Amino acid sequence: MFFLPRSKIMEGKEKKAKPKAVIIGGSIAGISSAHALISAGWNVLLIEKTTSPPTGSPTGAGLGLDPLSQQIIQSWLPLPQLLNNTTVPLTIDQNQATDSKKKISRTLARDGSFNFRAAHWADLHGLLYNALPLGIFLWGHLFLSFHVVDYNSSVTIKAKVLKTGEVIDIVGDLLVAADGCLSSVRQKYLPDFKLRYSGYCAWRGVLDFWKIEDSDTITGIRKAYPDLGKCLYFDLGSGTHTVFYELLNKKLNWICYVNQPEPEVKGTSVTMKVSSDMIEQMYQEAEKIWIPELVKVMRATKEPFLNFIYDSDPLKKIFWDNVVLVGDAAHPTTPHCLRSTNMSILDASVLGKCLEKWGLENLESALEEYQSIRLPVTTKQVLHARWLGRVKQGLVLPGREPFNPKSATPEECQELLQRNTPFFSDVPMTINT
Repeated sequence: MFFLPRSKIMEGKEKKAKPKAVIIGGSIAGISSAHALISAGWNVLLIEKTTSPPTGSPTGAGLGLDPLSQQIIQSWLPLPQLLNNTTVPLTIDQNQATDSKKKISRTLARDGSFNFRAAHWADLHGLLYNALPLGIFLWGHLFLSFHVVDYNSSVTIKAKVLKTGEVIDIVGDLLVAADGCLSSVRQKYLPDFKLRYSGYCAWRGVLDFWKIEDSDTITGIRKAYPDLGKCLYFDLGSGTHTVFYELLNKKLNWICYVNQPEPEVKGTSVTMKVSSDMIEQMYQEAEKIWIPELVKVMRATKEPFLNFIYDSDPLKKIFWDNVVLVGDAAHPTTPHCLRSTNMSILDASVLGKCLEKWGLENLESALEEYQSIRLPVTTKQVLHARWLGRVKQGLVLPGREPFNPKSATPEECQELLQRNTPFFSDVPMTINT
């Protein structure tokens, strides 16, 4: 019997290298993709234009995690309880109407079995980032372009090292585009693609109240919103609505939606820096509609910012060759169903499972399966979020009168709840056979 020397055995193993994925974008979609693909046995390299890991969110936003996303994140962490240590429960989904004259609120619809958790963007990003292996991020690298090489089924990415100006080539077996709703990777395959403006913008802010915990502002808001710390509050007025909930470490997250024509956006961002005059005008408009306790929280918030709310008609295809879209690159959405982060996490998890199942030698089958699992879900969720946003903003919808919180029927009020979102509690993760 002939035995190979150990050195020859190890040499043979080394020849079968792990497949390599290059991920564009270091936000939560990209970082989730890194976790999922590493779990599937892939090597990953992540390209991000910011020069270092963020120590705080540039936009200071809160987000909500559904039960399935919580499970997936916990599977990526060294200690599952770390997620609960970084988030707070959202066990109640409550929609209420605010009387702008009397400045009082009444409940329209309430779901006491809402099993989400609330996180600050920076906290969740840091949690996921710190659980990744060292050395897989290329910070300060600006993605420029890519080219699929047919003869060896690879993809070459060009990136600029911002510190030196050098342009480098990076070769991988798969390109994962996690570069957001304005994805330049998507634009190469869909050059005529355009985002759809929703008809409204969102003022956003996070109040850090640890130094003013005993102030009238905080004691007043806790009296007006007695379930803060476990409730996702939606306040509906005439042609506007707000979102309000508590985050970890004594923070209050608020969003105020305002109907307005599409603004002229300069550059490539859907977030706008605002002037003090714009902020003061927003406060004055808020005082006409919302209860004083909520307006006090808005006024106490440092550096509120403005988001333009866009989505897109659902894509018919989210991969080409060995290039695949995840997160907002695959399905730009409005925020009304708390889907953006959750869809990104689920995209990543399903992609990882499909790649693990099929292997690099059957990459096309893996990407076909990923697409066939995720597109039916994200298509319906994007369209429902669009519909729900127009309802809550009192905008025109086919076949029905604009929603009026003062005269809405009990049936119409129940439609406001998050659990009406398609695939709310039964998201497929594999192909049904």
